[in-house]
Order: sequence, then C-alpha cells, then structure tokens
Amino acid sequence: MRKVLCVEPVIFIYTFAWSLTSPLVQQFIYRRLWEEEYNSTFVRNSNASYCEQNKSSPAYIKQKEVQEKASVFNMQLDLTGAVPSLIVAFVIVANGDRQGRKTSLVLPSMGALIADVCLTVISYFSLSLSILFAVAFITGLFGSMATFFGGGFAFIADVCRDEKQKTTRIAVVDLIFGVVSGSAGLLSGYFLRGIGFTWTFVTASLLHVVNIIYIIFLLEDTVGISEFQHQAPVSCKELLRDTFSGVYMLFKTAPYKKRILIAVLLFTFMTYLFTMFGGSSLFTLYELDEPLCWNEVYIGYGAAAFTSVSLTSFLGVYLLSKCLKDIYIVFIGIFSYIGGMVMAAFAKTTLLMFLVRVPSLLCFMPIPVLRSMLSKVVLTGEQGAVFACIACLEVVTGTISLSVFNILYAATVAWFSGFSFLLSAGLCLIPLAVLCCLLCTSWSGEDLAVLVPDEVSSIESVDS
Repeated sequence: MRKVLCVEPVIFIYTFAWSLTSPLVQQFIYRRLWEEEYNSTFVRNSNASYCEQNKSSPAYIKQKEVQEKASVFNMQLDLTGAVPSLIVAFVIVANGDRQGRKTSLVLPSMGALIADVCLTVISYFSLSLSILFAVAFITGLFGSMATFFGGGFAFIADVCRDEKQKTTRIAVVDLIFGVVSGSAGLLSGYFLRGIGFTWTFVTASLLHVVNIIYIIFLLEDTVGISEFQHQAPVSCKELLRDTFSGVYMLFKTAPYKKRILIAVLLFTFMTYLFTMFGGSSLFTLYELDEPLCWNEVYIGYGAAAFTSVSLTSFLGVYLLSKCLKDIYIVFIGIFSYIGGMVMAAFAKTTLLMFLVRVPSLLCFMPIPVLRSMLSKVVLTGEQGAVFACIACLEVVTGTISLSVFNILYAATVAWFSGFSFLLSAGLCLIPLAVLCCLLCTSWSGEDLAVLVPDEVSSIESVDS
C-alpha cells in the first residue's frame, strides 16, 4: 500500500474529536456539580441555562459556589494529567529526529481514545467524577495535545525546505486547528442536545479509531526507516541520555547569539501562550454564569466564533508576511488579543460577548509565527529538539496558566468575574517588552551564518 506524506488529515480528525468533547467535559462537570449542590436535575430551557440573578437569593450564593467548585475541579484535573504528559512530550518529540514522527502522533491519539471511552462509561453509568483523575493520569502517559502537535509541526518542518513555505504551512495547521475546533465547538451543542453526553463521546472515540488507522497504515514517516530500524536496541537509560543530550547540544554547541535568540523566542512563546491559554479557558464558565446564562447551543456558537478568528489570523499571516517582518506580525497579534480580553472583561450581554471576537481577529498570529521563527533558527537535525522544547513549554505553560487562572477566577467571580480577562491582557506586556528588546538588538541571520556556515545561511533577519 502506497503511503503519503500528508499529515493535515490526521491533525484535522484529532482536532475535531478533541474539540467536540472538550467543551462538553466542562459542561458535564458543571452539571454534575450543580446536581450535587442542589440535589436536583440541572435546569435549562431553549434559550439559556438556569441562572439565579438575584444576588440576595440563597440560590445565587449556591450558584457561585458551583462556579468556584467547577473551576477548581478543572484545575485539579489539568494538573493530574500534566506531569506524565510533560515527560512523554519531551521524550517522544525530541527522539523524533532518530525514531520518526509517527510515534508522537499515534500515542496521543490512543490516549484520547482511552479518555473518550472512559468518559462514555462514566456518563452512561453515572459514575463518580473522581474517576476522571485516574483517566487524566493514564491519558497523560500516552502524551497530550502538545505531544501530538509537537510531532505534527516537526513533521511539517521536515517536509518543507523553503522558509516562507514553512511559515505558511505552519500557519495552515493553526488555521486547521482554529477552524475545526470552532466548527466542532458549534456542533458540540447540537450533539449534546440531540444525542446527549454518552453518544457524543462514542462519536469522538470512533473518530480517534479512524485517525489511528490512518497514521499506522497510510502515513509515511519523514525519517527514513533505514535510519533507525536497523539500529541495535537501546536501553531506557540510553534513550533518556540521547534525548536530553539532543536538547542539551542544541544550546551547548550553538553560537552565543543563537543560544540567546532561541531562549528569547522560547520565553516569548511561553509568556504569550500563558496569557492566551489562561484567559480563553475561562470563557465557558464565564458564559454559563449570570448575566449571560448561555446554554449548550450558545456556548457552541461562542466556540464557533473563534473559527473566524483563526481564518483571519491565517490570512493575516499569509498577507502580512509578504510585506512585514515576522516580529511585527507578532506585535499586531498580541495587541489584537489585548483588545479582545479587555472587551470580554466588561461583556454583560450576548451581543457584546460575540463582538469580543472582532478586536481578537488577529490574536492567533503570534503562535505559528513564533514556531516558524524558532524552526528557522535551528539546523535541520535539530527540528525535533526545538519542537520538543516547544511541546514541553506548551504542557507546562498550559497547565500552570489553567491552574492560575481557574484559581483566580474562583476567587474573584463573586465580585468581578471579568478580572481574570483584564489580568490576561495586562500580562501581555511581558512578551511585548521582550520583543521590543529583541528588535532593538538588530541581530541578523548573517551573524548566525558566519558562526554556523551553510546550515543557517537562509535564515532571515532575527527580527523576521
């Protein structure tokens, strides 16, 4: 059977299945905690979920308690799966330079399949929510979304040889993620209303099965079989040593300016990801609370609104890269995110909450551009190492930001539920300041080309 080098269908299916269940898990937890708190079935109608808006009512106090418990529960769940997924992401993605990229794609897909099967069982038999912690830990052992996308981006970096093509194709993957996640988020509300939690989780499980079959039997690896299949088996100790040595040598043997540049770009990527993950993760809880009181369909509409944001961000990268250096595109994207978060903090009507996406139209641009900048700086044989660093940063940063912002939201929801959005916007000043310092240094690709001849001669200006 002839194999292909097209990884985009894998990313499409994985993202759709994940995005279909992700908002439902939060709603599932919220509803179960609601039922435990009120000792009654969750109340909803065709337009909105039940919300008590009279602040002097005992029901209002209980409602806020459910918000706090759901926020803390989600934070604890994220922490449970973060540690094992961090280790797996680092080891698997970094070893992709020698062992191939398919492992980093198939393992997270298997983990997601296990998670959805377990969610199906928990939902169908109304089992305790505490089982979700065991599911999160086991799923983490198979990697996470960071492992999957780390391998996917490294796969694309292997295929692309032209630097402009690399920026565009990485942006295409982020476009797929945004469009598919938005579409799946929109459909999730209708899935929930039409077939309920259980069968929606079954649908996602079947999608992961299809994905695993495609990866194993149809996808060709970018690392030649002859490069690693005939090597002598190595012990776990040697595997870990090779893994860490690859990342260590990425910094050890590189020229001083290149090391500083990689560190600065990784820090910028991490800080922006921290603010973006943390702020956007609270949208579902914020929308369930008063005065919005959205139901599952409206929450789906809200998630789908990010489809337009992903599309406009991709068009922004594609068009602006023709006339602007990469660093200026990152600046524009960060300012776009700040505008959206400030507006979200004061959104108290459904219309205004949907209009939050207007100033945020370009907020996804910094993510693919920073990935591309990092990929351009390193050598061909170092792609796995740098994307392993990115994958680990995504796990660590995502986990910490979700924990911090969920705790913060739980502490501030009673007096100002939009405070976390304002903080997220304010923290964007950190990556902006770092980029300003980088822009002032004016290091150039030619500087690196002198230090590392031939390999980085095609690198653009450091501020591109």
